[in-house]
Amino acid sequence: MEMPRKVLIIGSGSIKIAEAAEFDYSGNQALKAVKEEGIEVILVNPNIATIQTSYKFADKVYLLPLKPDFVARVIERELPDGIMVGFGGQTALSLGVKLYDDGVLDKYGVKVLGTPIEGIRRALSRDLFQKTAKKFGIPIPPSRAVYSVEEALETAEEFGYPVMVRVSFNLGGAGSFVAWNKNDLRKRAIAAFAQSEIGEILVEKYLHHWKEIEFEIVRDAYDNVAAIACMENLDPMGVHTGESIVIAPCQTLTDYEYQLTRNLSIATERAIMLIGEGNVQVALNPWNSEEAYVIETNPRMSRSSALASKATGYPLAYMAAKLALGYKLYEIMNKVTRKTSACFEPSLDYVVIKVPRWDLDKFEYVNKSIGTEMKSVGEVMAIGRTFQEALQKALRMLDIGEPGVVGGPVYEDDSISLDYIMDKLRKREPYWPIWVAKAFKHGVDVDTIYEITGIDKHFLKQIKEIVDFYEELKRSSKNNYLLPLIIAEAKRMGFSDEQISRALGMSADDIRSFRKKYGIEPVVKQIDTLAAEWPAQTNYLYLTYNGWEHDISFNSIKPKIIILGAGGFRIGVSVEFDWSIVTFTDEARSLGYEVIVINYNPETVSTDWDISDKLYFDEITVERVLDIYELENPKGVVAFLGGQISNNIAWALEKRKVLLLGTSGISVHRAENRALFSELLDKLGIKQPRWVAATNIKEVIKFIEDEGFPVLVRPSYVLSGSSMAIANSLNEVLEFISRAAKISPKYPVVVSKFIENAIEFEFDGVGLRDSVVGAFIEHIEPAGVHSGDATMVLPPRYLPKEALKKAADIVMKLSTELDIKGPFNLQMLYKDGEVYVIELNLRASRSMPFTSKVTGYNLMKAAAEVALKDRLSNIVELHKLNVLKPKWYGIKSPQFSWSRLRGSYPFLGPEMRSVGEVACIADAYEEALIMSWLSVQGNRLPEKKEKILVYTPSGYVDILNEAAKILLEIGYKIITIENMAIDFGEVVGIKQIEKDFVSRSIGLVMTTGYRPEKDYAVRRMAADMVVPLILNHKLAYEFSKSLKYVKDKEPMIRDMKEYWRDIKEIIEVYG
Repeated sequence: MEMPRKVLIIGSGSIKIAEAAEFDYSGNQALKAVKEEGIEVILVNPNIATIQTSYKFADKVYLLPLKPDFVARVIERELPDGIMVGFGGQTALSLGVKLYDDGVLDKYGVKVLGTPIEGIRRALSRDLFQKTAKKFGIPIPPSRAVYSVEEALETAEEFGYPVMVRVSFNLGGAGSFVAWNKNDLRKRAIAAFAQSEIGEILVEKYLHHWKEIEFEIVRDAYDNVAAIACMENLDPMGVHTGESIVIAPCQTLTDYEYQLTRNLSIATERAIMLIGEGNVQVALNPWNSEEAYVIETNPRMSRSSALASKATGYPLAYMAAKLALGYKLYEIMNKVTRKTSACFEPSLDYVVIKVPRWDLDKFEYVNKSIGTEMKSVGEVMAIGRTFQEALQKALRMLDIGEPGVVGGPVYEDDSISLDYIMDKLRKREPYWPIWVAKAFKHGVDVDTIYEITGIDKHFLKQIKEIVDFYEELKRSSKNNYLLPLIIAEAKRMGFSDEQISRALGMSADDIRSFRKKYGIEPVVKQIDTLAAEWPAQTNYLYLTYNGWEHDISFNSIKPKIIILGAGGFRIGVSVEFDWSIVTFTDEARSLGYEVIVINYNPETVSTDWDISDKLYFDEITVERVLDIYELENPKGVVAFLGGQISNNIAWALEKRKVLLLGTSGISVHRAENRALFSELLDKLGIKQPRWVAATNIKEVIKFIEDEGFPVLVRPSYVLSGSSMAIANSLNEVLEFISRAAKISPKYPVVVSKFIENAIEFEFDGVGLRDSVVGAFIEHIEPAGVHSGDATMVLPPRYLPKEALKKAADIVMKLSTELDIKGPFNLQMLYKDGEVYVIELNLRASRSMPFTSKVTGYNLMKAAAEVALKDRLSNIVELHKLNVLKPKWYGIKSPQFSWSRLRGSYPFLGPEMRSVGEVACIADAYEEALIMSWLSVQGNRLPEKKEKILVYTPSGYVDILNEAAKILLEIGYKIITIENMAIDFGEVVGIKQIEKDFVSRSIGLVMTTGYRPEKDYAVRRMAADMVVPLILNHKLAYEFSKSLKYVKDKEPMIRDMKEYWRDIKEIIEVYG
């Protein structure tokens, strides 16, 4: 078997809805598998936040847009022998096909490793997949590929409504929908065609309430094949598998049904010539076991592949990369058992449940029903010995304020009517187990809920058992002599101490003490892939009450530390925190520590079985962390890497005698508590925007009378929608509070003076009291845009030297006063010569991978040294502020998923709505900005024949005028909208704008502000037609300037390391 000398792997780019960290995880596995063969590995991926774009496994990293011309330039420069396109989601597959079709691969002699391009086409073109299925005798639903709206309508009439519409060469069900009538189909088919790369959609007979089953299949080039995982979607057909609750192994199939669906899956992957790993989705008639259809297949690592890898302990992406290199299936060793080969199909003695995480409340006007298109932003995975135990764990892991299936705010709120509950279930809104439990509490029967939801009665009955048990528990007496037995049974059913305490009217700490008194404690179990049928030395662990003994010893010759992970991803918490965890873990292990990670996200590298010494795939709660802490007896716990979820429990853990490494829990509490932090700033003489915690409307009005508008309104208890808003009038304040929040002494609303047109900037750093290292980052958009949604530039572009000096002084004061020992992020404003502090986070921040990779200084390595060794060695001067200021520019751009969130109004504000990020580096600011913006999925430069729409519903005409003027100078045609017009370009009406969108003649939209009553239709249509949107006047101006600058210039193609210099060359010392 001849190995290639050099392999190019294409990543998936930014994290986005439907193409999230699971693809990043699989790409990392592929890099590892190829690298260990001694092959040079080249990576193209602009995702700055991920461990993948570190140099852990890749030899060279190109932060570039995932577009054919940029990747072709990398191929020309690097001359690889092979390319892998199956480990970067649909983005990488589509790019690989384009490079093949354009002749680039042939020109440079680059071989596609893994599934051939013809196989990829067979799987992803709906028309070719139909023909392939028919040729190989694979049953598929009645369906037809069509190329126009009229063809779609004719086909639907022939099949009869309802019909399912699917889109070719696409990911996450984008553009897909169920049409129940002709008007529905006509209205939505136009947007569906816009989502297809080849202008093709499939009209298919809708299989209402059929079961959806998935298989993960591996196949080598010699036709050896294995079915690695069977997963059952609890939601029926019509709900995208990424939106469904999924269980493994399959629970409700007969052996006949299992073998039927398995055989169909294997036949499908053989038909498309799969080499590597693929996912097959099969629809099964719940009323007739003989009837099953193959729905689709993905000839690549998929979202489900990451879940299956973590569910089984079988590293699918790693195996797939080995198969792509030419290995036979039986030649690859299972590294978990170290006894069996990769052709052994896993066997599970536990159940795994995946539940998606949605953040739809952040989006105004969004359609909250879940269906054929993905809207979820992350997922959690729970492991237990029973369905009930795993489901309750999973719902806690979501971090949505619910302690499990029952006992939470929804379950105990008696003001929620039965009609409201049933409406939630009919509309199929997120987190249905909580609403099903609530319906059972109201006396609704299993059959009724089955008819509405199509969820198998087996699962519904088990949820009803949880409800019945909890209601009985609430009636139990604390003095009942059977209480130890009752609590033991509750723990076996997955109840947390908090749930039990609510039922019995005791504290969670009292329940814990009671349990320990009677020996009711969890045991640690291993995941070994083969249900203990073969011996295994695995560090992949979970806790359960359905067991009698531990599978492992807790002895160690090394000092131990526990690292708390980031949990499930949601808006505001993504792979940047996983980068922190993995980087810190590597450094801690190199310093001689045994590293124990607690995390439960199946999409991440930190939950890979060989990253840490021990991985507990379990909850990040006070209860579970204490369980593991008491068993492992570590030196301490690291709570500053996992974002807000681990930071939130730091103080509670410290109060329970857990030793926190790094900055103390009391310091975290002083920084997180708004009143305490404000007192601290006043004490240190640091300016901050004026604010009040109002407990009633009168206090809000008094503050506004004293300070004036605009104000930033931030409730402490959010009922629905956004949790922050900028208000310019009393009506806006009152409307927001009445719609979104409670206001009372228990739930105050924080109202602060909003400083308009300020420059927002921040400091990412690591502190050891009065020795600090880090960098200042400037936002391109002015204050009022959340830092996660802002375009960031490092080093700062417009901040004056005087502002940086004042900010440096503030950084040193806070680090010294709070005795910071680890990473921190400080957010500030600059206006009229003054610097104001708005927030301090004593933890790893979202932007730290960006800061580390742009400068070449790894902040997490420094954080590990500080937290574990109490020293900071790699700096220029101790007891000073060492500011990293590179002589090149890095620019980070946010990734939004407006087109997937049907009905949502695209705008920027103080609440974060982006789902990922990308970044590029260049010598020139303008080049870095354009390349970074182009790296965002969905963004492209408009063609000269296309129009650019520039308008404003809310001011800033002068700045948008300047942007339009520059675009006119370089040859673009500008149009604007009557009643929202700027001074340049042709003024047209809304009707004409709609026609231009439908005819695809608008290539870019630039606007600003928030005025849905004026321009909702324009922004929504741009999103639906996948037209790039620039939603801020300042960014529009900077983008236009930069576009003029790079016109006719070839961008530099460089490996990230080529920018880095010796740290002494880029550090400026302050203080």
